[in-house]
Amino acid sequence: MSEDVFRRTLVVIDGSESGLEACRQVAQLSQAEGPVDAVGVVHFATATDTGEADEALDEAMALLDDRAVRRRIDGFVTSALLAELRTFDATLVAFGSSDHRRAGDILLGGSAGELLHKAPCSVLVARPSDPATFPQTIVVGHDGSPDADVALTAARELAQRLDSSLQVVTSLAGRLVDHARLGEVGVTTVAEPPVVALVEAARDADLLVVGSRGLHGVEALGSVSERVAYDAPCSVLVVRG
Repeated sequence: MSEDVFRRTLVVIDGSESGLEACRQVAQLSQAEGPVDAVGVVHFATATDTGEADEALDEAMALLDDRAVRRRIDGFVTSALLAELRTFDATLVAFGSSDHRRAGDILLGGSAGELLHKAPCSVLVARPSDPATFPQTIVVGHDGSPDADVALTAARELAQRLDSSLQVVTSLAGRLVDHARLGEVGVTTVAEPPVVALVEAARDADLLVVGSRGLHGVEALGSVSERVAYDAPCSVLVVRG
């Protein structure tokens, strides 16, 4: 597996079923030797006190097995997690999808939205799946850019290791598509705008993989990777090179 993605994973535990789903998916997607930090933040969502956080971490550790390190931190959610990502030198942060839609998450300063903007590593947004088959089908977006190449490499290696089917999708309506490279990659081209095309392709998929152009803050609000992370019906892996 590309060492830049699952080499060191941090899973956010918040006491919710979606947080446990993130644990299940990390256990399935990452290689056995990759270390995992299971982090419970006391002020995160439903984990409002030490007892709830510890109980949630107990469940997470049972799903992640012996390679996981149990950790509980206190503080404001996003700042505490960002500090932990840097201390851990994480290559991936994973969390369950929230109930907020994209606009609401941004307006409320939701932790998921802030992590998508500010995390210095790749991001996995986990949505409900069938653990018996996940990920049976993987879709990856490609626009011919070096960032998309990194995502494609990660998706191909996942598909090969997990015996998953793989579809590469390119929107011809994308502003920054490198048309000269499309033939080299071997893609399914569609006419719809990138976000619409990828969300539609993901309807029958278990995992959507997209690259990130490294945008942060206000610039990232309009990025394809940030938008599909909210809108896709399946789990989304945003790969940062």
